[in-house]
Amino acid sequence: MKKIGILSDSHDNMKLLKKAVEKLNKVEIELVLHAGDIVAPFSARLLGELKAPVRFVFGNNDGERQLLRKVVGELNSEIDDFLEIEFSGKNIALYHGTDRRILDLIVESQRYFLVATGHTHEKYIKKVGNTLVVNPGELCGYLTGEATFAVLDLEEGEVQFELLK
Repeated sequence: MKKIGILSDSHDNMKLLKKAVEKLNKVEIELVLHAGDIVAPFSARLLGELKAPVRFVFGNNDGERQLLRKVVGELNSEIDDFLEIEFSGKNIALYHGTDRRILDLIVESQRYFLVATGHTHEKYIKKVGNTLVVNPGELCGYLTGEATFAVLDLEEGEVQFELLK
């Protein structure tokens, strides 16, 4: 089974980030996407404990961009404002979602099987044409009171939200 873990808006909540890493390592995840607002470089370093490779994008609260780039590079990964990823024959877009117009253009382009996003802290799944749009909600749990991430099963096309406590 090909599974992708999708995280966003962890905002330095190390306790919940560690729990997410533990849960993702127990499942057969082959790729992890972090859709931004990691915040401090030490948080990104914790994601190095994942068994699966992880890809990152910057969020609007990620201030230490140069140091984040350095830490993410040490994890043999990459970080930018937007990433295009090819995984298991599928095109994936990773964008925090800070500018709603840009997010809409990415989705409406219909170039991607999956658009993983964040920013709003609200979890949702929607299908726009052939594109699956997933916001995993907030991993930090600060605004909604729910700390969540998502797991996408590529073969089944199903997304499940995981709640952390």
